[in-house]
Amino acid sequence: MLKIDSRSRQALYSVDATRRIEHAAQATLPPHTLMQRAGLAVAQLALALAPHARRIWIACGPGNNGGDGLEAALHLHRWGKLPVVTWLGSADMAPQDAAASYQRAVEAGVSFTETPPDDCDLCIDALLGLGAHVRAPEGRMAHWINLMNAGTAPVLAVDLPTGLQADTGVVAQHHVKARHTLSLLTLKPGLFTAHGRDAAGTVWLDELDAGQDRSFKQQVTAPTAWLAGAPDIAARRHASHKGSYGDVAVVGGAPGMTGAALLAASAALHAGAGRVFVGLLDDGSLTVDTCQPELMFRPVHALEFKALTVVCGCGGGDAVRGPLARILSTATHVVIDADAINAIANDTQLQTLLIARGKRLVATVLTPHPLEAARLLGSTAAQVQHDRLAAAQQLAQRFSCTVVLKGSGTVIAAPGQTPVINPTGNARLATAGTGDVLAGMVGARLAGGLDAFESACQAVCQHGLAADRWPTGATLVAGSLARHAPSGD
Repeated sequence: MLKIDSRSRQALYSVDATRRIEHAAQATLPPHTLMQRAGLAVAQLALALAPHARRIWIACGPGNNGGDGLEAALHLHRWGKLPVVTWLGSADMAPQDAAASYQRAVEAGVSFTETPPDDCDLCIDALLGLGAHVRAPEGRMAHWINLMNAGTAPVLAVDLPTGLQADTGVVAQHHVKARHTLSLLTLKPGLFTAHGRDAAGTVWLDELDAGQDRSFKQQVTAPTAWLAGAPDIAARRHASHKGSYGDVAVVGGAPGMTGAALLAASAALHAGAGRVFVGLLDDGSLTVDTCQPELMFRPVHALEFKALTVVCGCGGGDAVRGPLARILSTATHVVIDADAINAIANDTQLQTLLIARGKRLVATVLTPHPLEAARLLGSTAAQVQHDRLAAAQQLAQRFSCTVVLKGSGTVIAAPGQTPVINPTGNARLATAGTGDVLAGMVGARLAGGLDAFESACQAVCQHGLAADRWPTGATLVAGSLARHAPSGD
């Protein structure tokens, strides 16, 4: 059993992929083996998380997720606990494995009741699991979910919190808010993006000893996505100079919005770029930043974009439309953020130039939030959030570039790449300017020689880690985040 954190890279599998892996594993095992292993794993984790718990409410659904809960009840009963099972199934209607587990629990003397206990020390949610992708909780199931969420006892979800979509992270109106989730056999993308992180709490994985080795699952089917791990960053060579780490030019900062461009530039500087130029779009209000004299201000028309990594759009307003065509046509490395994204969404000629960059095999990274992504796709933010993985992949294919779809569980996608979901970061990043900081960090890594996809993955991970490591009680503001932007060494 493995506790999932931000340090290790993990394969993620959709519902369909998980079903294929499950069927392949069952073909090599005696009947009922996977459910018995799943129930034992749930019971073991419950005991580890709440060793002093006595009364444990196990809410079991009518399908195989409920069967896992029934198996867990059997073990907890044998270990001297007082499991109380509420079951929405019946012996004559349940799937074969779940019916067998019900019979085993009855024969072991497990207590069943029609109504949940008034008080308990731990709740185990074994209501739907993967079944949430075909039905939404209602009736008694919805009532039990509300009782769990309103109670004081911690909740352990089996495989998935009930009401959470495994593939997308979308939640139903009634969904379990778990403190811990034990994902069985595979990790699912929905645990780590959209509402998944809020619903699942701490995620654990038990692969149930399926297959002969750790490559078994990938022999059956390719991962749907990857959960990003800590980037493998090489130290800078002693025999190097500022030219070894590239030049970044930040183009943005229309009148009244220069702060966004300065945040991106500061982040690029502190993230390790060799030199950082700033081309403001407000007719030259600044020629030097006395707080950061390392930044070099230039008129936009004087910047040679072909030799630079350009971060374009931060605070650009409508003024960014002017240089954007030249940037898309000539720059070898481009990060497109904020108002530059909006300009492209409203201009078919700019879209054509963006697509042409992919044909020239030059590096392009788009960093939209959900509403900006929706504008590019001609949809709505709600539709983007309904399937973040699909939206990011659609954008990457349409515009032939790397896409960073920001939000809880940021998704990084690119043509020919399995998408990555980032597990780092927290709600402290929900403040003005943090997206500009991320754009600058991506630019610094591009300038330093990484390809577009790896630059995006590293920057997003370290951007989130900076927020996760922020001092307790200290307010995170974008300017401070930029000055603490981790470099690529």
